[in-house]
Amino acid sequence: MEQGEPAPDDENTPRIPSPRAAGDDLAGDDLAGGRSGSGTFVPAPREGGRGAPASPDRRAGPNPEPETPPPPDPEPSSTSTSPSSAEPEASVPEPVPPDLAPGAEQPPSHTVLKSLLGAWALAACSTEETDAVEAHLTECAPCADEALRLRDAVGLLHTERSLDLDPMLRTRVLENCLGRRPARIPVPGWAAPYDAEAARLDALLNDFGDAEWHAPVRLKWFEEERRASRRTTVAGVIGHLMAVDALVATALGLDEPVPLDPEEAAGGPTARTEALWRAGRYPLTRTVREPWREQSHTLIRTVSFAGRGAAELAVSYGEFALSLQDAMLDRAFECWIHAGDIAEAVDYPYDPPSGTHLHGMIDLAARILPATLAGRRRAGLASPPRGLVTAGSPGRSLRLEIEGVGGGNWLIALDSPAALASADHEVAHVALDGVEFCKLAAGHVSPQEAAVGQLGDREAISDVLFAAASLSRL
Repeated sequence: MEQGEPAPDDENTPRIPSPRAAGDDLAGDDLAGGRSGSGTFVPAPREGGRGAPASPDRRAGPNPEPETPPPPDPEPSSTSTSPSSAEPEASVPEPVPPDLAPGAEQPPSHTVLKSLLGAWALAACSTEETDAVEAHLTECAPCADEALRLRDAVGLLHTERSLDLDPMLRTRVLENCLGRRPARIPVPGWAAPYDAEAARLDALLNDFGDAEWHAPVRLKWFEEERRASRRTTVAGVIGHLMAVDALVATALGLDEPVPLDPEEAAGGPTARTEALWRAGRYPLTRTVREPWREQSHTLIRTVSFAGRGAAELAVSYGEFALSLQDAMLDRAFECWIHAGDIAEAVDYPYDPPSGTHLHGMIDLAARILPATLAGRRRAGLASPPRGLVTAGSPGRSLRLEIEGVGGGNWLIALDSPAALASADHEVAHVALDGVEFCKLAAGHVSPQEAAVGQLGDREAISDVLFAAASLSRL
């Protein structure tokens, strides 16, 4: 082809395109497919015309030479605005986000995440599902509202419960076990309250560290017309319980865990406790738990093997005596009261005994009240009797109504412990909650502070309430 002659319009004639511009050099309009006045653009490949690539099955010869790049076309003038001279631009692909790249893991869809809301509310999702759902809830208001409703519904299904064990759990487990395989030597029913309360107190002490064992505890009781108290520690309270439990142990012929002076040992619960506290050079520590627990287990085993006749065995408390049956109820009552003192000292909740056991403790206090009232009358601390009543004859009576779990009705003889309480001679009526009455009998509530419903003879009511408070002791 000679210089100056036009190139033949042959589709096989190679044509060199203009240089391709980089995507970063294009203006915004060029990226969108438009064209600015001074920018360059990339021409699109032609279809079927000049500059189209040759068909792959066309051969130049048997051994075709490698295809040489076509020569570039003259760069179009930047001032040319003729539609005929413009060629269509090639579109530049937009960058793909990393999380949408072909190899990246796709997040769950809205439908999938919405279907997981129920499992999420029940805390049944895996860690990955939980993270995905919670991330979605920050972006989707409808799903967040639905999740809130589901979580509230789950709260209604699972009511809040105390972390403490049910006080009746041990009794139910034992009853179930004994129902399947009865005990060869069963625990007497009158010893069951002490067995249960000692076990509950032992469970409370199980996780105590040194700091809890030395936590200060104030023991409270009622003396004559005023309240009294004594400061000790948690270990001191357990030592006090062990010293008074030894009264029952000696009545059964058992050895005392801590030997005491015979004169001090015969002085009653207060003297025995003071002697035990003075026995060591240092205050009691957590080591007192093991001998107290072993003593309580020994008491239960001994009364179980003793048989039915042991229930009437006399247990001396110094100034008075109780039958073994009543003494075990008394020990159960004091174990519960002082366990509550310990729990209060370490800021821990403690439930009252079961209804059956609480009823037995209230019944013991109600049976002792006439004799206690007579003793206060002899000491000049109660009003004199209104009339002489022979033993076994009906006399003035007060109705003691205990409400709540373990409650009931008791008639208290007012004029003589030997008199017969009679509803026909009722002159007053007192109503208290069961736990409130027990706190009054333990000296933790004064007669003036007790929540009492009262009707009838005010003097008789006052005498009975003060007599109930005087049942308490160290």
